[in-house]
Amino acid sequence: MAKQFPSFDAAHESFIAQQHIFFVATAAPDGQVNLSPKGRDSLRVLGPNRLAWRNLTGSGNETAAHLLRANRMTVMWCSFTTRPLILRAYGTATVTHHGEPGWDDLNGLFPPEPGARQVFDMTVDLVQTSCGYAVPFMDFRAERDTLEKWAEDRGPEGVAAYWQQKNRQSIDGFPTGLPA
Repeated sequence: MAKQFPSFDAAHESFIAQQHIFFVATAAPDGQVNLSPKGRDSLRVLGPNRLAWRNLTGSGNETAAHLLRANRMTVMWCSFTTRPLILRAYGTATVTHHGEPGWDDLNGLFPPEPGARQVFDMTVDLVQTSCGYAVPFMDFRAERDTLEKWAEDRGPEGVAAYWQQKNRQSIDGFPTGLPA
């Protein structure tokens, strides 16, 4: 059953490194709850109570909007392979948008990615594991390159224009903090 820890330990970090997907959940005090799958090489455990994940361009920007209204986040990993396990990290996070102070340092933690939009820097208050016995087995085939090709086809100016058109407000109309 569920076990709680004050921080990541070596076994948690090893488990995280083996996962091809993670999920991020945020919620403002009102409006919709957001839960998003994340992939590619976009997450780093930076210490026992800190992780960073880079957000790529998407159709929405809910996480950034929610953090401006309620600074809380949950990140979850689950095993789809041999050992059944679910791992959650609970905490608070800050966002650094492309081009803002600190962007180069945080974005530099990851390989180049033309659609990189933000990096979320999370302070982890609680780590929890649970069984994962009902999570199905699934095989990893490959990363998708669709978003990378989309961003390359548009170029930096086209991606920035997309951010301005589609990513400045959440689906609930909350500002995302994306610079103009």
